[in-house]
Amino acid sequence: MTQSIQPLSDAVVNLIAAGEVIDSLGAVVRELAENALDAGATHVSIAVWPERWSLRVADNGSGMGHADLRRAAAPHSTSKIHASEDLWKIRSLGFRGEALHSLAQLADLEIGSRLADSTEGWWVRYDRQGHPVSETTVAIAPGTVVTVSHLFGNWLPRREGLPPMTQQLRAIQQMVYHLALGHPQVTWVVQQGDRPWFSLWASQSARYLLPQILRDVQPGDLVEVELGADGRSGDVRTLDPSRSTLLLGLPDRCHRRRPDWVKVAVNGRVVQVPELEQTILGAFRRTLPRDRHPVCFLHLHLPPEQIDWNRHPAKAEIYLKELDRLQAQVQEAIAHALSLHANSLSDTAHSQRIGQVLRTAESGGGYTLGRLGEPNESIGEESPEESSAPALPPHAAPTPLRAIAQVHNMYILAEHPAGIWLIEQHIAHERVLYEELCDRWIVVPLDPPALLPNLSTAQVEQLVRIGLTVEPFGDTLWAVRTAPAPLAQREDCAAALLELSLGGDLETALVATACRTAIRNGTPLTLPELQTLLDRWQQTRNPRTCPHGRPICLLLQESSLSRFFRRHWVIGKSHGI
Repeated sequence: MTQSIQPLSDAVVNLIAAGEVIDSLGAVVRELAENALDAGATHVSIAVWPERWSLRVADNGSGMGHADLRRAAAPHSTSKIHASEDLWKIRSLGFRGEALHSLAQLADLEIGSRLADSTEGWWVRYDRQGHPVSETTVAIAPGTVVTVSHLFGNWLPRREGLPPMTQQLRAIQQMVYHLALGHPQVTWVVQQGDRPWFSLWASQSARYLLPQILRDVQPGDLVEVELGADGRSGDVRTLDPSRSTLLLGLPDRCHRRRPDWVKVAVNGRVVQVPELEQTILGAFRRTLPRDRHPVCFLHLHLPPEQIDWNRHPAKAEIYLKELDRLQAQVQEAIAHALSLHANSLSDTAHSQRIGQVLRTAESGGGYTLGRLGEPNESIGEESPEESSAPALPPHAAPTPLRAIAQVHNMYILAEHPAGIWLIEQHIAHERVLYEELCDRWIVVPLDPPALLPNLSTAQVEQLVRIGLTVEPFGDTLWAVRTAPAPLAQREDCAAALLELSLGGDLETALVATACRTAIRNGTPLTLPELQTLLDRWQQTRNPRTCPHGRPICLLLQESSLSRFFRRHWVIGKSHGI
């Protein structure tokens, strides 16, 4: 039978509304921490008691007076907006006035606060409607302390439907990481029960905060650039905290197994913008090893009128105007950053990678680098995540590199004003050829045609897909009448075409062609040839890695050499002269 329509009771309506805003312990942390940041806090302390479904958030922000405390948990009460027009001028993290009232609906809520210019603070406890039930004066430091106890105690099915507590704690940790990246000037101290859990100390920018989160990443592995109003990235040394910034891990030094550190933040809050995330991932194509993903944090500072926050109760999804323009800016900034900062060869940046080389040389041992004792076959295959070597040069202004020798017919030894560079010739040439092929993929006739036996339908389709002419030539043979220009005159052209037929798209063909036609390791080169290769390599758009993601260059700074050879010692004094 059809039930008649009737209005829900106020209690049910309030419970549903509260459950949309506060859906987990992590949501409580998010709402209270955002309120602390809106209050100008520079130190936020969080304590979580998961077994009691309780937590406390304390900050040193501006605090609240007695009158504001009495109204703080009332429904839709806020100091951040006053009229409907203000919804298009949002400059704060919170603005709906729902968080504290929802907490009062779902838990036991108490707030203590004191204004900086007040001599006393107030402690208020609220009932389920957000009305004060007790008010007492307390001795408290300026700022605010919010205590939430017995969360979902009046809604036990919600507790039972939540993920395991370990997963919720990870969500809290991730939430704090996101807020910290958006507000690097804030110190975060987090406890689990009465035991320290983790801390993040205030930093001058996200570049120096991210290494506190990702322990294998060093500041030297990261580049932070500013997105200018005209789409051009600015100088990292003059970053303006009010401007949009892009922080990325250099592909020859750090990357991830999952795309879990491709983050986008808008005006201090990490949000989901799939279009920008895909733009970032696409910009790193053919700079990382297979199945690896970049480390990237994009922080957009946009005018409020370009953002619509009213898309998701938790404000995790938003609408952005001029998204195409933002995507173009991000693509340009990433391309610029991946070839930026020849001047980042800092004398103070004694990298972990170079330090290990010098320590190994000093001890007389063999040079092996790897993850947890796993040796690598060569310097060129050293794990990028472990590397923190200085940055490579911009393609627009080649670094003054001078080729001085070829080592083992494999590496180019080059002199730089700041030290010594060692470049593997094969993968450097592979990067050069790959980018040239990307810019100009030319197919030329073959006379006579190459005959390939027993091609499958998929192989024939792949050859046609990359622009080659393929015709049947008998029962089991296929005649390939055109070929990529770099392969046409090679003796192994047929073998190369067979390899191309096994790829999946044009991109794979470009990489395979570049790899096959690049100078092989073991090939002797003259000094002019070495210098020419260096100059061409420096002009590439992504000189840090080959199309397979292998690092191309190893750098020894002059400061590292000075440290190894003890040039800071006063020799005369050390010998008593």
